[in-house]
Amino acid sequence: MSRRLVNLTLDTLEDLPRPCRGCVYWELDPVSAERACATGDPGLEKEAWVSQTLLEWGSCGKLAYVDGMPAGFVMFAPPAYVPRSMAFPTSPVSADAALLMTAHVVAAFAGGGLGRMLVQGVARDLTKRGIKAIEAFGDAKFGEAGEGEEGCVAPVDFFLSVGFKTVRPHPRYPRLRLELRTALSWKSDVEYALEKLLGSMSPETLLRPVRPVTATTSTDS
Repeated sequence: MSRRLVNLTLDTLEDLPRPCRGCVYWELDPVSAERACATGDPGLEKEAWVSQTLLEWGSCGKLAYVDGMPAGFVMFAPPAYVPRSMAFPTSPVSADAALLMTAHVVAAFAGGGLGRMLVQGVARDLTKRGIKAIEAFGDAKFGEAGEGEEGCVAPVDFFLSVGFKTVRPHPRYPRLRLELRTALSWKSDVEYALEKLLGSMSPETLLRPVRPVTATTSTDS
């Protein structure tokens, strides 16, 4: 099973899940988003936002592929590029952080570490730009009957599972934060442990699930 991570571009935008491809929940303010969905073309609005953000700021998303199939994605940007961010009761995002707008892993690939892989890809990217942290608004009632923003706001449990910590509690939309040095040091620690256990491994192999070593079996390379 091969895994790879690529930047979101106008070319890879088509590989987002269909509902996300035409969703402008984050990219526009609430009034404009509602208007675009009612009378405009939200897909074109999404494309325009990605194009502008790429030109002015740089990479604003990551996609994960498993055996060539789109398996998950994250989108991120400075809060100034995300009008919806100011609508949350736990805003604003800290001045030293970028906002992780949304994250999704296809159900068939859930539980395989893709979420952490995506967040670490974001961390590597943002560290090169001098950003210190990633923050996100999580949905504490995701999946409850009659609740949720149709998946636009990722569940709190997802962020907690990939290393985020709550910095401003709220019964519905807490704000969470991940220090980039923490994400990167976690990756280094894991790589070191795997290398000690299995010997030198390629980066591609490090992203694959590894069976535990026992007294009678050995792992695949």
